[in-house]
Amino acid sequence: MPRRGRLHIPGGCYHVIGRGLERRYIFDAVEDKKNFLARLESLTFRCDVRCLAWALMSNHYHFLLQVGQKPLSKFMAPLLGGYGGYYNRKYGRCGYVFQNRYQSILCDADSYLRELVCYIHLNPVKAGMIEDSHQLERYRWTGHAAAFGRYSQPWHDVQAMLTHFGNSKETARDNYRQFVLQGSLKSSTKNLSGGGLIRSSGGWEALSRFRQEHITCIGDERILGDSTFIEQALKQDSLDIERRDSLELKGWNLDKLIEKVCTFCDAKEQYLLYKNRGGNSSTAKSLICFWATEKLNIPRVEIASRLKLSQSAVSYRTSKGREYCEANEVDFDDFLRKINW
Repeated sequence: MPRRGRLHIPGGCYHVIGRGLERRYIFDAVEDKKNFLARLESLTFRCDVRCLAWALMSNHYHFLLQVGQKPLSKFMAPLLGGYGGYYNRKYGRCGYVFQNRYQSILCDADSYLRELVCYIHLNPVKAGMIEDSHQLERYRWTGHAAAFGRYSQPWHDVQAMLTHFGNSKETARDNYRQFVLQGSLKSSTKNLSGGGLIRSSGGWEALSRFRQEHITCIGDERILGDSTFIEQALKQDSLDIERRDSLELKGWNLDKLIEKVCTFCDAKEQYLLYKNRGGNSSTAKSLICFWATEKLNIPRVEIASRLKLSQSAVSYRTSKGREYCEANEVDFDDFLRKINW
């Protein structure tokens, strides 16, 4: 089953989570964490992203990010790709650093932001790395200490975070400290994963009724919020869904994409099946993998079979295609215009 595309809502808040491959450490040293955060700092300003909460653990990370007009992928792809390259060079290894795709959950900030900030910042306490929330105020690898003027980062918008806890700085700090303290004492954590559509609709039985009545119900694992928030988010995202449907109605499939990309790149289709073929053929292969995956939602196993690649090679080519588009400021709409679609 094809994976669902990410929701892009300008101004939306996303809880972003990622882990090391096979849950291995991805931050072995202090220098690794500093390198990761330096890359993050550069990208927050370049991509107009605001960070409201964050935590780096040994083998995973959490961020609460508010995006601008650019999709979250424009921020995350260079962050993870750049750090992955650095990590492999430093430790003399090759292959993937991160496990699967990062998870991103669109959140209703009005209802869940306070709890998400608390949940993210309490990660080291819940993991037993430090004793309690008092020690957390002097711990440098989450955004918690910055709320009290310690280890502040230029890319961490502490003020925006604190406005959700009070009108004045001192009141907000006091309320925030108490909120985190209460959260640290709870033995269980409220479910802050996606699936809000299922919960707010009254469970799977109610959701099935919606589908029988031809009400589109998508993205349940990608959204945390009540039914009103989810409905609004899906409406905002509907233009991208409509374009994908339009492409399918126009006969866009993998074969047509290959044909058009080869024309776009001035590459010969038969050369795509050759290994180690550089130049235009390499670029074309990367763009095919990227756009087939992200724009047409074609399963990677189908792409791999058509191009005589392994599925890991499709993933690699997808990343290369994304990097090419970012470096050359080419997007799928540019491609469609240039081929006169």
